[in-house]
Amino acid sequence: MFSQENVPLAPLTTLGVGGVAARLVRVDREAECVDAVRDADSRGEPLLILGGGSNVVIADSGWPGIVVRVATRGLKVTTNHDHVVVDVAAGEVWDEVAARAVDEEWSGVECLAAIPGLVGATPIQNVGAYGQEVAQTIASVRVFDREKKVVRELQNADCAFSYRQSCFKGDARFVVLSVRFEFRRSAVSRPIAYAELAKALGVSTGGVAPCREVRSAVTQLRRAKGMVIDPADPDSVSVGSFFVNPILTREALKSLEKRAIASNALHPSERLPHFDVDDAHVKIAAAWLIERSGIEKGAIFGRVGVSAKHALAIINRGGAAADDVIGLAAAIRARVYTTFGVTIEPEPVLVGLRMPPHERVAAPLVID
Repeated sequence: MFSQENVPLAPLTTLGVGGVAARLVRVDREAECVDAVRDADSRGEPLLILGGGSNVVIADSGWPGIVVRVATRGLKVTTNHDHVVVDVAAGEVWDEVAARAVDEEWSGVECLAAIPGLVGATPIQNVGAYGQEVAQTIASVRVFDREKKVVRELQNADCAFSYRQSCFKGDARFVVLSVRFEFRRSAVSRPIAYAELAKALGVSTGGVAPCREVRSAVTQLRRAKGMVIDPADPDSVSVGSFFVNPILTREALKSLEKRAIASNALHPSERLPHFDVDDAHVKIAAAWLIERSGIEKGAIFGRVGVSAKHALAIINRGGAAADDVIGLAAAIRARVYTTFGVTIEPEPVLVGLRMPPHERVAAPLVID
């Protein structure tokens, strides 16, 4: 265990913003993590759990209490005929685990390639991409329950997984210690649900492909969108997608199409792109809403901007503050709401920050 006072948090995040932590403790073992959390709670100190820092925006005021930085390692594999159970410590790097899954022919996370962050964050956000979610392979999550002060194991059904949601998100009760995955042993992917990926692989939607090819194609697609952390790529200085794709009822979709046509954001001969969620709901691409509201990729707003590769990413152009990021995010959100009547919600965890209500964002977006 390593402890230090007055630690800048910006360098510990992929977005590169955030103030100072009053105290930072790095934990290398599960027991150390539990002890650090118990100690913070006994002292009544504000507690923040920090992993890879790839899905968080921390306020310029920093964190007034203790930040526990998870660096626990460990991976245990149990084979059961054509299934493989893998227990992974929260501090393991997610993409290294996803890469090993492909190498070892553990099918189920091949579409989740090149996603930054640590394993402990994956159930919190129900990390997903290109038609896969970790909820599809998570068997259980080992947690420290701060309310009951015990280590527990929550089964998949207990985690309340849904699109980019879980019982862990927005609730500090549980600290993720490790995750148990259950994979099917196969060198072939699960059915490809995402049309863009299917096209890149040369298969039909619902078809399959070798997991290695799927991982390679996903990595290329993500890199082309600036979604792979790369010091040489200024468009990757972000938290990835800043907004979640909104899910609407089919009736709401019809209303949205009419409003989009009325605002000249959609030509009458066009169809508004969407993806089926179930019989009653569809998912709308937040990036489409942003661009059709008049905000182009590559737009610059002072020290922050919109990625030149993907409209969903807000980037730190150098020396940005958290307030710059939230200001731009709020203005984009307000523009989308004014144009379409749809609210897009932030995907990253906002620490010490809040998105203002739409009606309080009156200033127009001024592009440099």
